[in-house]
Amino acid sequence: MSFINVYIHFVWATKYRYPFLDSKELRMKVWQHMRENAKRKGIFIDFVNGYSDHCHCLISLGGDQTLNEVMQLIKGESSFWINKNKLTKKKFGWQNEYYAVSVSESHIARVRNYIKNQEEHHSKKSFKKELDEFIRRYGFTKFEE
Repeated sequence: MSFINVYIHFVWATKYRYPFLDSKELRMKVWQHMRENAKRKGIFIDFVNGYSDHCHCLISLGGDQTLNEVMQLIKGESSFWINKNKLTKKKFGWQNEYYAVSVSESHIARVRNYIKNQEEHHSKKSFKKELDEFIRRYGFTKFEE
């Protein structure tokens, strides 16, 4: 039997970075649904949280799972579920792009804590400002608006 321990920190934004997830109650409902849906699909979400216009998710990949497959299953189904249940005033959507970075076992607690504290973190710095800094730091030139 293979033993695989690959953690990925995913971050993705709402379509046009619109603040669809505008209340803590709504965010908690969406994150809980993501956990339940992922579990049914054999995806292990270690930690999920975010803010009004984005989501952070720490996932342990299975041996037969790809980054793209996991993102399609989580993002696609959650968009469908949010719209089906009319949880937002406008039609909800996630951007196509996402950020994914591997997380060393020695940094998992730090990443969990960072994800856990999104409310506090974004009371000091907007996601747009953080993303712009990231783009400048790493030289990315094209991200969906």
